[in-house]
Amino acid sequence: MKKNTLLRLATSAIIAAAYAVLTIVLAPISYGAVQFRVSEALTVLPFLMPSTAWGVFIGCVLANLYTGSVLDIVFGSLATLLAGLCTARFGKKGNSVKNRLLGCLMPVLFNAVIVGAVLTWGYRIQEFPSPLLSYGFNALTVGLGEAGVLYLIGYTLLCQLPKLKSIREFTDRVNQK
Repeated sequence: MKKNTLLRLATSAIIAAAYAVLTIVLAPISYGAVQFRVSEALTVLPFLMPSTAWGVFIGCVLANLYTGSVLDIVFGSLATLLAGLCTARFGKKGNSVKNRLLGCLMPVLFNAVIVGAVLTWGYRIQEFPSPLLSYGFNALTVGLGEAGVLYLIGYTLLCQLPKLKSIREFTDRVNQK
């Protein structure tokens, strides 16, 4: 196995562990219809290191095992994987303000749409007489919590991490072919 492949795997494993631990330790605000999952800030890391999308995904799977819900485990984790892969694509286009903003938007959109559906139809969280209105409300609340995390914490990480020489050197090593 190549040295760089091992570095990518180890980095993804550390990110997976960090995501799972942050989510579970902060469980009261990490789960439910209104959530502020601080660990979702890690979904910006694929912007800097595309291979970490899989680490964030595995961390989300582990965190969602805590709920015991197959819907959370499958669909919530899938939302995080899709968001991570899309965020990585924006990172490959360059570290501009526009790409950082769009990279942060991916987890917001995927989680609002997918987790909003899981809450509405999987958990039957229906605040309104119409399932579509309930879905809109659930998608909105998930999206707002996600936007708070991504634009307060995630965007700050995307702006500040590349300024640190040690982080730049590390991401260069991880991204090396």
